[in-house]
Amino acid sequence: MSSELILGIDGGGSKVLVALADRNGRILQTSRGGGVNPMDNPNWLQELEQHLAPFRDEARLAAVAAALPAYGEVARLSELQGEAIKRTFPNLPRQILNDVDAAHLGAFAGQPGILILSGTGSMSWARNSQGASARAGGWGDILGDEGSSHWIGRKALNLVTQSLDGRTPPTALAQALFAHLDVDAADPMNALGGWISSLTNPRAQIAALSTLVDQIARGGDDGAIGLIDQAAGELARHHEAVAGYCDPDAEWSYAGGTFSSQILLGKLEQRIGRPPASPRLPPIGGALLVAAQLLDWPLDEGWFGQIAATAKGGDCASK
Repeated sequence: MSSELILGIDGGGSKVLVALADRNGRILQTSRGGGVNPMDNPNWLQELEQHLAPFRDEARLAAVAAALPAYGEVARLSELQGEAIKRTFPNLPRQILNDVDAAHLGAFAGQPGILILSGTGSMSWARNSQGASARAGGWGDILGDEGSSHWIGRKALNLVTQSLDGRTPPTALAQALFAHLDVDAADPMNALGGWISSLTNPRAQIAALSTLVDQIARGGDDGAIGLIDQAAGELARHHEAVAGYCDPDAEWSYAGGTFSSQILLGKLEQRIGRPPASPRLPPIGGALLVAAQLLDWPLDEGWFGQIAATAKGGDCASK
């Protein structure tokens, strides 16, 4: 049995995950760090290179696939990303692809379908039975990313400030937010303004508030439930925008940390009208699949099962 190893890289706005796997599909080693989106993180390159460093001198490494945010979207940034991977692994077969493309490949094990991604950002990605792809969304937090964790976090801040002013009904999210941020609710403008002005990675830190929204929604707060319902509506529009590229009965699936909210997933299912297919692999599995294909490894159900099992065990499942 070959001792060759492959490396998958799954980058996103809030985290990067690097995983080393063998021919049997076992993930042997991982490295996890902060976001590597060059659109909003000026330190993305240092973060990426720090977590690639442990694998640079692995003698058995035979192929690398890097799934990176903004790749293929902004030419200047894509070039920098390509140079970073080439510089670290100059003599290996390698492929770089968009992070959502890799998430789709993982969720459907390379087969057709429609993926709805909601993490720090949001996007839909469809692949039809001929292998052609189409996408919608993914415009970033200024131009779009509706239904994403960042969008929910920003909307939560809007809702809280409006409720404090009396422009909207009171919401339990307000006191929960002050407690979560550990700031003084008695001086809200100073507290929230001071928090905003001190953010070191605003997109990721605002996105992290989506988990608080889900927590308060589970407690029955109408304001928080309304935010998640709005997010589901936006994600349903992402699905609608690409559904025509696939067969009418094409399966849909999901990826991204925002879907840790069962409320969001349930509301999106209601809007699409049928339940999602469970992702076969997490996004890192999509990157490893591409790396394995570079070596023409025969991939069977056992391989997919091992990747899925060891990815789950290694905390690789969220994006």
